[in-house]
Amino acid sequence: MFLERNPRFVSRLTRDSLALILAGGRGGRLANLTDWRTKPAVPFGGKFRLIDFPLSNCINSGIRRIEVITQYKAHSLIQHIQRGWGFLRGEFGEFVELVPAQQRLDKPLWFAGTADAVHQNIDIIKAHNPSYVLVLAGDHVYKMDYGAMIARHVESGADMTVACVQTPRERAKAFGVMTVDESGRVLRFTEKPEDPEPMPGDAERALVSMGIYVFNRDYLFEKLREDAQNIDSTRDFGRDVIPAAIAEDHVAAFPFADPRTGQQPYWRDVGTVDAFFEANLELIGRDPELDIYDDAWPIWTYQAQLPPAKFIDAAGRSGRAEDSMVSGGNIIEGAEVRHSLLFSQVVVRPGAEVRDAVILPDVVVGEGCRINRCVIDEGCRIPPNTVIGEDAGADRQRFFVSPGGVVLVTAEMLGQEVTHVR
Repeated sequence: MFLERNPRFVSRLTRDSLALILAGGRGGRLANLTDWRTKPAVPFGGKFRLIDFPLSNCINSGIRRIEVITQYKAHSLIQHIQRGWGFLRGEFGEFVELVPAQQRLDKPLWFAGTADAVHQNIDIIKAHNPSYVLVLAGDHVYKMDYGAMIARHVESGADMTVACVQTPRERAKAFGVMTVDESGRVLRFTEKPEDPEPMPGDAERALVSMGIYVFNRDYLFEKLREDAQNIDSTRDFGRDVIPAAIAEDHVAAFPFADPRTGQQPYWRDVGTVDAFFEANLELIGRDPELDIYDDAWPIWTYQAQLPPAKFIDAAGRSGRAEDSMVSGGNIIEGAEVRHSLLFSQVVVRPGAEVRDAVILPDVVVGEGCRINRCVIDEGCRIPPNTVIGEDAGADRQRFFVSPGGVVLVTAEMLGQEVTHVR
């Protein structure tokens, strides 16, 4: 018998939940974008970081006890969270705590996998004494009310609940693929299969895990202890913990859907250069699927206090941006920007043309440059009259070119010193 679903019931559940955001991975498929920062710290959407999305979802869902577990090149992530996420009140039991990988007496090593990252921090979870533990990936872009998922978990009587989305089978190869019965119970879970099992009645789509899990606290501890004692385990939730749980216990699926329409909302794993490029440029459209202007579900972040963007006439040309998004501190000086997304403090000098580009903070595009179909990393100084994105062979000699033909440019590739990565 399902418990009554009402705001008071859900708010009690969210207050009794602890969120763990796994933010320690490099994200190697993003190539050189993660040479100096962990994937959750990668800038996105003109002013945000990837980690701002799960953090904002927690706050908007009423979950205000949050642990961010870090490991790989975490400085920019730590700095961002310290600057932008320190507004919660400890007196009310609210917090966003940073949990770096620590040398422990019994495990003097780095985290071996996602499950090990949580297992090594069981003592911290115990200290907060939650009834439910919400485990989140720190590098996906979406808006989701976790309260609804936790309520469904409690109503179903499951030991563990996995959030899932429908995905074309070809793309599903990069995820954990689930098979469920009519009641929503998970029957099988296969991590990154070569031939994903299709959904019933839809041969072209598969049901994949979002990397979002709800556990009953004591059940989580039990499964992590069992996994730690298994010498054959890779210490990963998708490869080890979830399949073992399905075989022995009640694991439920939570389809990610709009409660009003039943449609699947926006969700992106921007884990490749092509996906990162496409997801950023999608935001430029008139009515993008991801609404970052939604006052009812704001995406919170830290941003520097910067002057407005400005557009200057120079050398007989107007500075202009068409079909684009520009951020604070931008200066477009006698240059043309089309269908591009510019992060903060980007300067485009006279005569330059920028098209179909994602330009991260603090970049200067020199006079007379032509920039096409590029991602330009933070701090780059593009020399005058440089042409990028028109000759794939020449670009490959200097830069990284993705399978989809997107050119990634970093300061090191230009022979410039990396002084600071935000």
